[in-house]
Amino acid sequence: MNASPPGPRGEPLFGSSRKYADDPFRFLSACEQAYGDVVAFELGQMPTYLLTNPDDIGTVLLDPDTYRKPDFQSDALGDLLGEGLLLSEGDTWQKQRELANPAFAMGRLANFADRIVDHADAMLADWDDGDDVDVEQEMTRVTLDVIADLMLGVQLDEGRIETVRQSLDPLGAQFEPNPIRFAAPEWVPMPGDREYQQALDTLESIVGDIIAERRGTEGDSDGPMDMLSVLLRAQNRGEQSDQQLRDEVVTMLLAGHDTTALTLTYTWYLLSEHPTARERVHEEVADVVGDERPTMDHVQSFEYVEWVIDEAMRLYPPVYTLFREPTEDVQLSGYDIEEGSALMLSQWAVHRSPRWWDDPETFEPERWTSERQQERPRFAYFPFGGGPRHCIGKHLAKLEAQLILARTASQFELDYAREGHFEYRPSLTVHPKDGMPMTVSER
Repeated sequence: MNASPPGPRGEPLFGSSRKYADDPFRFLSACEQAYGDVVAFELGQMPTYLLTNPDDIGTVLLDPDTYRKPDFQSDALGDLLGEGLLLSEGDTWQKQRELANPAFAMGRLANFADRIVDHADAMLADWDDGDDVDVEQEMTRVTLDVIADLMLGVQLDEGRIETVRQSLDPLGAQFEPNPIRFAAPEWVPMPGDREYQQALDTLESIVGDIIAERRGTEGDSDGPMDMLSVLLRAQNRGEQSDQQLRDEVVTMLLAGHDTTALTLTYTWYLLSEHPTARERVHEEVADVVGDERPTMDHVQSFEYVEWVIDEAMRLYPPVYTLFREPTEDVQLSGYDIEEGSALMLSQWAVHRSPRWWDDPETFEPERWTSERQQERPRFAYFPFGGGPRHCIGKHLAKLEAQLILARTASQFELDYAREGHFEYRPSLTVHPKDGMPMTVSER
């Protein structure tokens, strides 16, 4: 085995960052297909290794002591998310995760179905037969409602929801692949910096208002168990600074809604493009739920609905790549990788690889039968990461997606309102470039 992995030849100063920035999805898939398990290239001056073998991905995700969140990612995201659960490390992360765990316990989530359906109903009340809606905006709106209610203990009025939603574009634009950002020092001013700072200031103002609203309402240890209540009680015990509280609320508000909103957005698109699968979803919802409101019991009875959502996250993983950094020299697939290198674990490349999936570009919900799942390597699919640092909101996200899908499908059918395939806008997550316009029809 070679000591150094293969990979594309880059340019002086930029490395492969310009090709990556032009189309990260095509670049990642092409590297996986051309070079295999470990692909070496540079993003700017940063040595980077793309890992595409599920065994290596499992090695990295299951060992957070050896493979930590990278320093460069903390620099880029630090102003936005700070030391929230997504970026914190070591004792800070461990303490915050232990505090947050009760808010995401399955016993608590089981009581959320009715409230999630209420938020779906509020969205659907604004829809009429024949309306054209931007499904990405609609799914963003309803998932922001849900996360604010269930995890922050507040009801955001329409004005604040819209303000948060409008802040998402300039915030996300800061993290779109840009070869100049890869090559330039962090302190160099860039186009979009002012808009980003204005959006961040707006978001922090809303977060400050949320915290102020809730302060004093958290009660004692028998009080509310939403995440903000838990954190406020910890602050009362002297275990949480104002900055830590801010970081966790921003992380929860942004990361807590985005992946679910995008999963639903792509699910509606795929169902529109595959009418037979769409009709099967409608039939299962009708058979399982009937004229009732969907509940946790109904979700546990769904089969095809869950397969469809899993398949949507395979084809369009909201988080399309993760980064890690080895804390020591390591070997992966027989290749030597130096301490401090950037490791890319790309859901996009692995989820669409013919090495792990039959006919990987095809939408096929039936690939999620238990028998077929057992045929694949464990980390051929990792939309929520994996290991000790897997997404804490995984179970809430899947519950929420199934309930909103079921409630919507019981009343409406959605049809994609453009010709041809949409374009991608890569940021921290994969967005459709110009929204997802759809026509709704009453069933």
